[in-house]
Amino acid sequence: MEFIPAFEIGIWNLWIFMFAWMFLHMVPIDWLIFRYDIKAKFQKGGATPPYNNYEKIVSNLNMIIWFLLILYSIFLPLPLGTPLLYAGIALFVVGLIIFEMANISWIKTEFDKPVTTGIYNYSRHPVYIGVFMQFLGMGIASASGLFLLLAIIYIATSIYITPAEERYCIDKYGDLYKQYLNRTPRWIGMPKS
Repeated sequence: MEFIPAFEIGIWNLWIFMFAWMFLHMVPIDWLIFRYDIKAKFQKGGATPPYNNYEKIVSNLNMIIWFLLILYSIFLPLPLGTPLLYAGIALFVVGLIIFEMANISWIKTEFDKPVTTGIYNYSRHPVYIGVFMQFLGMGIASASGLFLLLAIIYIATSIYITPAEERYCIDKYGDLYKQYLNRTPRWIGMPKS
């Protein structure tokens, strides 16, 4: 693994993963299967939580890192036929599965209730876990230390802003969400029933 592999524009670059990532996050597989009301889904989760000043700065840094990851993926050749490529693909696919499981739980939950079923029993933020695994998978698949470092910074900034989302959900759902907070780990684990 090199810190900064050669910059090349080519067909077999990391942009393939990034394109798949962006497509599947914008047109989720679950929508193709279940054909739910996509407008209602975005109304349910489309609000931006109220960030404090530090969270705003971190959120903006998070978006800058995301943009850099997308841009860098265009110029980052994949090391075809290497174990790192296959390990990265496996991690990317596992992250995608977690992300889609979270989406399925999301669409099966009523509009005025918090999402607490399915994979949300084991993590309050399974979407983030899926995305983290996908970005780590891309970093490993590309054998780029720089991409991996940027992915880790992206993960760290995302972790920092999750409490704002939880405060927003407490305001929106009240005691129902507080009970969920008390029984479900933030990242991963068994629920405390």
